[in-house]
Amino acid sequence: MYLKKVDGPRAVTLPDGTVLSRADLPPPDTSRWVASRKLAVVRGVAYGLMSRSEAMNTYRLSEEEFESWVRGVEKHGLDALKVTLLKNYRQP
Repeated sequence: MYLKKVDGPRAVTLPDGTVLSRADLPPPDTSRWVASRKLAVVRGVAYGLMSRSEAMNTYRLSEEEFESWVRGVEKHGLDALKVTLLKNYRQP
C-alpha cells in the first residue's frame, strides 16, 4: 500500500476520543458545503490535522468565510453551520 507524503499528522484524536484523519476531510473539489463537511474542516484545523492556510488554499475559502465557520462552531456548535438555521445565529 502506498501512502501519500503529507506534512503533519495523518490522524488526530479529538477530546471526545474519536479519531479524525485526512480521509475524513471533504475532497478538495467540494462545491456543496453541508454542515458536517464544514465542521470536519474546522476541527481539522483546530486540532492540528492541517494548517489554516492549507485548509483555505485546498478548499478555496476566503478568510472571512472560514472565520465565520470557526466563530459559529465556537459559539453555537454544529447548528450554526447549517444554512437553514444561519439567520438564527447571525449578529444584528
